[in-house]
This record gives sequence, C-alpha cells and structure tokens, in this order.
Amino acid sequence: MSGRLILVRHGQSHGNVARRLDTRPPGAELTDLGHDQARMFGHTLGRRPSIVAHSVARRAAQTAAGIGSETGVVPCEFEGVHEVQVGELENRDDDAAVAEFNRVYQRWHHGELDVPMPGGETADEVLARYVPVLTDLRMRYLDDSAFDSDIVLVSHGAAIRLVAAVLAGVDGRFAMDHHLANTESVVLAPITDGRWSCVQWATLAPPFQLQPEAILIPGAQTSGEDPMG
Repeated sequence: MSGRLILVRHGQSHGNVARRLDTRPPGAELTDLGHDQARMFGHTLGRRPSIVAHSVARRAAQTAAGIGSETGVVPCEFEGVHEVQVGELENRDDDAAVAEFNRVYQRWHHGELDVPMPGGETADEVLARYVPVLTDLRMRYLDDSAFDSDIVLVSHGAAIRLVAAVLAGVDGRFAMDHHLANTESVVLAPITDGRWSCVQWATLAPPFQLQPEAILIPGAQTSGEDPMG
C-alpha cells in the first residue's frame, strides 16, 4: 500500500465547547476530553505514520502531541494549514454569526471561491496557503515509490472539508453537510497526474453522496452545534 495523507481535525477545544468561532492562532487549548481523543486517535491508527504534523494553532499542536505519544513520532509544525480565518466573526458564539459563517461557507462549496468571510479570508486565499503544504508533502514523500507509510496532519474542520473537496473532487454539498467531529479525519491518496483520491471521510467510504432525503437549508445551525466541524 502506498502512503496516504490523513487530515485529522484536532481534539475538542474549549472554543468548541463554547461554540465560538475560534479561528485566529494560537487559539484555545484542548479540554481534558480533547487530550483523551488525541491519544485514542494515535492508539487506534492502523499503522505507525512516518510523519505527524500540525498547524500553528495550540489545539492542533496539543492533538499532535497526543498522537505522537502513542505512535512514538515527534510532531512537527507547518504554517499555512490553520483554520479558515473568519475576520469580524472571530470569537463570536451567537446564532447570527454562525449563520453568516455557514452562508459564506456554503457559497464556497457551490464554487464561489472569491467570496470573503466578513473581514476575513476567501476560499481562494485558504487554498492558496494550504494546498502548497500538501503539494510539498506529496512531492517530498508520497510520490516516492519507496515511501509506503502515512502522513498525519492535524488541522481544522472547515479548512479540511474545503481543501479535500476541491483537491479530490468531492461534491461540495456532501462536504457542507458532513461535518467532522473532533479527531475525525479525511484520508487522501495520491493518484496519477498530481491528482488526489478521497478514500475515507470520517466513517464513510466512497462514493460520497448526499442521502436522498437530505435537505440543505442555507444558514441552518442548531444552537448546540460546533460550527467549525
């Protein structure tokens, strides 16, 4: 089996518990449960990764440390793979802010990549900083036929779903409707001509399709949900 890229969302943070739009690094720390989730993820990996990497956010670094403690791999930090920057919505937890975030994020998954979060990033800007990191990891490791291990990259829910959908051609409606819980992951495998195949999305395997009865309501979000997954 050739190497794969495992994009894992960080463990539960205090920002997640508060349902805050916590995107600006370094951000909130993990809860006790988040630390447990990180160690459990490392414990249940099917095979030892060669690399455990993380974004510059504190919660990602702490998650990577937990994974590293179980796998024996020393984590390393990468710039550019932090969460979508929400600008004026930062640290807000009210329904109006969450609905606005979802409204813009949904437009991204419908192909409007140049639409910005209020005072924040466009999808084009997220992709411009994030994708080169994955391309470099691919060229340095995954495209080498002698490299047969996995790379684990601890990142963030909204960014992972956007990047994975764009790189692997996953239906944007599916990505919008299938959040990642803390320490759930999206697994990408390199295929020909520099393309990627998505081989796992959380607990789901391809093809990645909406359920026939699924109805997407723009801006919908129940008050208890973590908006960034």
